[in-house]
Amino acid sequence: MSSSIQRLLSLPPGMAREFAALETKSRPDWFATCDPAGSKLGSGGGTAHLLAEAWQATSNGNSFATWLGGSRKLLIHGGGQSRRLPSYAPVGKLLMPLPAFRWSFGQRLDQTLLDVQLPDYERVLAHAGPKTVAMITSGDVLLRFDRDLPPFPDVDVLGLGMWVTPEKAKDFGVFFSPRSHPTELAFFLQKPEPGRTRELAAEFLPLVDTGMWLLSERAVRVLMTKCGWDATSQKFSNATASSYELYAQFGLSLGTQPAHPDAEISELTSAVIPLPKAEFYHFGTSHQLIESVAALQNVELDETKLGYAGAKRHPDQFLQNSKFKFPLRQEENHTLWIENSTVPATWKLAHEHVITGVPDNDWDLRLAPGICLDFVPVGEDEFCVRPYGFGDSFSGAVSDAGTKWFGRSVGEWFAARGVVARASRPGVHADVVESLGTHGRDARPTTDIQQAALFPVLRASEINPRFIEWMFAAQPANNPAFATLWQNSRRLSAQQIGEQANLTRLYRQRELHRHSCLAPMLRNGRFSVFYRLDLQHTARDFARSNSALPDSSLKQGDEPLNFFHDEMFRAAVLRERNDERWQAHESKAFSLLRDMIIREAQLSPALPRASIQEDQIVWGRSPVRLDLAGGWTDTPPYCLEHGGKVLNLGVNLNGQPPIQVFAKLSSRPELVLRSIDLGVEQRITTYSELDTFAQPGSGFALAKAAFALAGFLPRFNASNAARSLEEQLRAFGGGIEVSMLSAVPKGSGLGTSSILAATLLATLADLCGLGWDRHMLFKRTLAMEQMLTTGGGWQDQAGAIFGGVKLIETDAGLSQTPNVRWLPPTLFGTGQANSTTLLYYTGLTRLAKNILQEIVRGMFLNSPSHLRILAEIGANAERCFNGIQRRDRAEMIASVRTSWELNQSLDAGTKTPEVAAILDRIEPWTAACKLLGAGGGGFVLIFAKDEVAAGRIKHELTNNPPNARARFVEMTLSETGLELTRS
Repeated sequence: MSSSIQRLLSLPPGMAREFAALETKSRPDWFATCDPAGSKLGSGGGTAHLLAEAWQATSNGNSFATWLGGSRKLLIHGGGQSRRLPSYAPVGKLLMPLPAFRWSFGQRLDQTLLDVQLPDYERVLAHAGPKTVAMITSGDVLLRFDRDLPPFPDVDVLGLGMWVTPEKAKDFGVFFSPRSHPTELAFFLQKPEPGRTRELAAEFLPLVDTGMWLLSERAVRVLMTKCGWDATSQKFSNATASSYELYAQFGLSLGTQPAHPDAEISELTSAVIPLPKAEFYHFGTSHQLIESVAALQNVELDETKLGYAGAKRHPDQFLQNSKFKFPLRQEENHTLWIENSTVPATWKLAHEHVITGVPDNDWDLRLAPGICLDFVPVGEDEFCVRPYGFGDSFSGAVSDAGTKWFGRSVGEWFAARGVVARASRPGVHADVVESLGTHGRDARPTTDIQQAALFPVLRASEINPRFIEWMFAAQPANNPAFATLWQNSRRLSAQQIGEQANLTRLYRQRELHRHSCLAPMLRNGRFSVFYRLDLQHTARDFARSNSALPDSSLKQGDEPLNFFHDEMFRAAVLRERNDERWQAHESKAFSLLRDMIIREAQLSPALPRASIQEDQIVWGRSPVRLDLAGGWTDTPPYCLEHGGKVLNLGVNLNGQPPIQVFAKLSSRPELVLRSIDLGVEQRITTYSELDTFAQPGSGFALAKAAFALAGFLPRFNASNAARSLEEQLRAFGGGIEVSMLSAVPKGSGLGTSSILAATLLATLADLCGLGWDRHMLFKRTLAMEQMLTTGGGWQDQAGAIFGGVKLIETDAGLSQTPNVRWLPPTLFGTGQANSTTLLYYTGLTRLAKNILQEIVRGMFLNSPSHLRILAEIGANAERCFNGIQRRDRAEMIASVRTSWELNQSLDAGTKTPEVAAILDRIEPWTAACKLLGAGGGGFVLIFAKDEVAAGRIKHELTNNPPNARARFVEMTLSETGLELTRS
């Protein structure tokens, strides 16, 4: 089974055509269609139709079975008539626009429900067992659930459920499992009454259906057969799929005790799993739209996480893509949704309004409570004017007194206006019930209101606010002109609106509104979600809007991280416009980040004093770190905004700590820097010579930065009294000689640069009596990396400073403070290290700076793909922690394998062809492997399947090395981490 996913969407007819034109040209893994005209296929028949249509369009001549197995299919049903949410019927609820949630990062101003749904749907599908070929989901709900999913049984049909009360369950399907076997599906019931659910709960666990069903190839085949599919001819017997219900028919035949036994379906294996910490948000009606978005906006109320958005509850007033001048009042204008509209100050709003598509206007319109307005573009220059009631369901025959329009019977509407809908000119629809009763000469009392031509089509210049008020008024004015206008206008039914809407115009109007909002949003960015958006996508929008970039409105005291988001956003806009000034803004963003981190070190400057005897030597030595999971989450700015979580271990190589530093006092007032492994030396006698660590090509840059942080540059010195380095050293009692040894190849991926920096700082701190503990060394090393302009995170120094096997975590914030949780060394002790767990140097090198810069750019811009992968990387570190804590080698190995896959997702260059050639040779004997560090070369950690497999790996790579430098290296766990001793 391929791990790739093909996304299949069922949409309203017009949107299906539009989506195909917009999306599938550039995204061949997407397919959209609609049910055949006039058909009612049901959820099962619609699924079969969607699969068959997608196969015919995308199979490249392969059989249905071959196509089905070629990639996993994600089927999202969003093609219903949307009777209870008319405003988004033309595009389908699946593609309704949703605002960016104030607690989120990486969302877009033009996002849809589909955009918000998709990452979690794909995460579930990727987590499914090998049998799964398809997942069926609903397009009018949003599910939020815990990142860590439980193991999924590999069955033919897996239902995903959630815990709710029987009162809520009555509106949905419900899975019932025996209390003694919670994942076993006994039976499925559709919308059971609360009393029935409580009665069954004595023996069964009830889980409400979330709408997500995972199907095997066998289950798809049975479902297709039930819908009339002939596998031999690869056609439906009646030319199209038969009407069939997935939940009300197929589902009732599932389980060990099916409600409606069916021989073919009952043979399918089935199970149900509760989604952990699941939350369910429904978008089926106008009220649910506002209620669900309000609940989502208020998911997080912690002011420390919301910034200036504050902890105040978000009101149920939502404005998107609109020109809006009306002064809102929360008490009077609650339950409000305005999107893609112009609402001037001359309007008068009440509450319970859904207002969409309103063109530019200067009307003095007054909306009564509970009145909604939808203006749908039709043709090249007309709008279908659709007023309706907030609670209207658009269901039932127009002659039925229970069928409502504006919350009143349709008959009342006609009677109050004395309207006779007669075709008085060509093209006028006359299929609406004519003011039922006395004017019902041409009436069709059985017409469903969804098919009733109620809504006039007018040019913008023909739209009169009094006419709109006349249409929805409970007691309309007696205005024969309005009655004639309505009667003689071309009118569309709700169903026809969806079929005839000019979606290109609709999307263009929305885009123009959104573009007009961008500059004001940026000016108000400090008080809004602007700097949490997907800034690359927003920058493309801004560049196309032709708006000038306003001056930054950020002020001293504002959220510090917004300053570099602002600069990076401006760089992205200018880059889109091919304006070479983008480089200056991007450089400034990186510079601001460096300055913020370095400033933390400058807040507590050092005051060095010689603390050893003149004949003593301080000897610092550190292990290297092997990262198993979580790497990249420790990198600023990600860790500053989201916190970091890394699992690594410190190891010695070939029996020795490979990073070593020797320091002693000297009688001469100078700093002497020596590299034992490189065989070079430099003497420094002035501040200007020392203050060159950030210059490209500067020798001993790392050692110079360490001396600076130790207080040998004025800006890092607590007294700042000396006029020269020589004067400071004479007062200190003489110079300092430092000798460094790094017994690890450059570009090894073992964090040697940062570890050497930490070891240098620790050695100097001991010699100079600075009293820095390991936490202080952690922070100072992070600052030192920024001083060197190499960037980088904190996991390297943490891996060496703290030693052992551990999970290191930091909270969000500029001051990164590590919280370390140590783990038992069992899986890396003598029985495993160098036996089934091998450390191999590939002989290939790759420096991380360019990789780092590209990934950090994605962090600056809140790239949603980067943020999703990084969040998963952090979650995987926690899973690895749990495996090692339980001493479960298989679970730990699975996490390492996931870690390697996630690293490749973040940076495709991690696995170069040269690396792939090495790993492919040992793949038959490898349970998991991972390049250490940023990848592309250096060391690889190999987990063999067993000792025999480890022997085969050693034999293969030792007898046939990929290059002259490649070799296995002995490793031993360092429980102590950084060590300091004096002679």
